Amino acid sequence: MNEMSAMPSRVAEWLSQREELNDIIFLTEFPPVKKAVPLKKVTVAVGIHSIVINDRFEAGETGDDEYCRAAEITLRFSIHAPFSMGGGACHEAFADITDCLTFDSGLEITESGCEIITADRDTEALVLNARAVVKASLCPAQSSDMQFPSFLDKTLLCGTHIRDTSIHLSPEEKEFLGEPLITGSYQGMGQSVRNIDLGFSPSLVIVFAGGLPLIAADGANLKAYSAAAVSGSGSAGLEITQNGFRVKSGAAHISENCIPLLNEAGTGYTYIAMKR
Repeated sequence: MNEMSAMPSRVAEWLSQREELNDIIFLTEFPPVKKAVPLKKVTVAVGIHSIVINDRFEAGETGDDEYCRAAEITLRFSIHAPFSMGGGACHEAFADITDCLTFDSGLEITESGCEIITADRDTEALVLNARAVVKASLCPAQSSDMQFPSFLDKTLLCGTHIRDTSIHLSPEEKEFLGEPLITGSYQGMGQSVRNIDLGFSPSLVIVFAGGLPLIAADGANLKAYSAAAVSGSGSAGLEITQNGFRVKSGAAHISENCIPLLNEAGTGYTYIAMKR
């Protein structure tokens, strides 16, 4: 049994585990599960009314066309309530079920509704046939196996697998692997303090002056034309900020007889910044 045909049983199992639905018995239309005769509790049979799948090609991030799949699945709920409970029990059960699926399951419910209540003399129950339409898509879709998880990323059915970061990379992790660090340069302008904006807060920054030694002696003091920093700690004259890093220059920032010169006028500096 593939993921598609197993959907009703998985939905029924999930609903039966909801504390607010403890008074309802959930079963499936296929494989058929026999109901109690006469019926004593509200019983709901879950099935699939219809499935519509649309395949298409869309331009991906790399410019190449990607194979995409969109699905619209109509779930059917046959809600049975004993005569003694009245038709209101059917509508109440339908409202509780749709609330759980809409607000707790993560499924994208685009439409729900029900028909008129009928009577089933065999089970001595009132019957309400209801539906809920689920819509989802995935790009790129799997091209070799048209299984349910290939186009529905939801917690109820397969979202836990898709979002398992121990086996799948997050968008941020993919971006990091594609470009884990950046390099750049700036021209020293002589200010005592200067902010360099990168658009992100790096995990590591290294700065050095082109054509100059990393550190040079100047009498009793040292002149530092280079520095390194991580979040919360760094060499004299360099610290990481929320949007990049900050450099300092001049004797006003002397530390341990070391004068940082990371923005000396006319000097060109190169930096390496690693993303988080």
